[in-house]
Amino acid sequence: MVYVLQIDFKMEGPFGDEMADSFAELARSINQEEGFRWKIWTENPEANEAGGIYIFETKETAEQYLDMHTNRLAEFGITDVRAKIFSINSKLTEITNGPIN
Repeated sequence: MVYVLQIDFKMEGPFGDEMADSFAELARSINQEEGFRWKIWTENPEANEAGGIYIFETKETAEQYLDMHTNRLAEFGITDVRAKIFSINSKLTEITNGPIN
């Protein structure tokens, strides 16, 4: 089974290309996390929100990453982190072209 970790939080920026430039090293480091498959980076500059949708191999690796990332965000002063972990229904996701296999 594969798991989705959904995270969002308030952030004053940067967004867009500036965010991409500022967080490129962080993005590369996420690729090294245990059980990590991929991430979609999310942002809403109008609401000052950012986050992501992550795919992990196991619920345990998603939980481990969430703990580590929540602590990292707290170091940046971001403490109101909203997160959920879901299992993925692979059969239905395959029908709708979800890239999980």
